[in-house]
Amino acid sequence: MAKINVLHPEPRTQVVAFHRLEMGPILDVYGRMVATGEARDYAIGMHEDRAIFAIYRRTAEQPTWRVEKIPALARKQGQFVVYGSAGQILKRGNDLKTVLRVFDRKRFIVVD
Repeated sequence: MAKINVLHPEPRTQVVAFHRLEMGPILDVYGRMVATGEARDYAIGMHEDRAIFAIYRRTAEQPTWRVEKIPALARKQGQFVVYGSAGQILKRGNDLKTVLRVFDRKRFIVVD
């Protein structure tokens, strides 16, 4: 049995998380989707390299949409990414509000 040193615990690994100011716009989008019946549930995951906000249309194994924060890509492609249900990248960038515009209903108008 391993002894645990209470005075000097092992250092914890750093995890990436959404900041409170980032959660506001994400929850606004989620709230609109719930109101229109497009979403029913969400999940938040925090890992060493990314934070994930997954939106579920139905209680299922796979999320319908994922908003991810990957700080390592901040200087390259942008740290915020929105993925679709099949894993396709819907929008990517450094400004979260701009990335979340992919969920605006006006962008999906069918033109004859």
